[in-house]
Amino acid sequence: MEYSIEHEDEGAKGAFFVQNGGQRLAEMTYSRTNASLIIIDHTEVDASLGGQGVGRKLLQALVGWVRSADIKVVPLCPFAKAQFDKDASIRDVLV
Repeated sequence: MEYSIEHEDEGAKGAFFVQNGGQRLAEMTYSRTNASLIIIDHTEVDASLGGQGVGRKLLQALVGWVRSADIKVVPLCPFAKAQFDKDASIRDVLV
């Protein structure tokens, strides 16, 4: 399945997500504590996208965004925390 990662930022909350027909099939949500700090609080991927690395792609999109916006990250979501623990190349965005 071809998909694109979309981003919505509503001030206090935001998400990177994949949707099909208006239905979200995967998302990584965050809460903003201030202009320069977000907390990744949840990641969910529908079973139909399982095993395709979609969660990791959501995280890569988020990391690219925070790097360009000079924002730091606290990964409370277990999936995101595990990814940061595994990959030193993305830890520069952590507090």
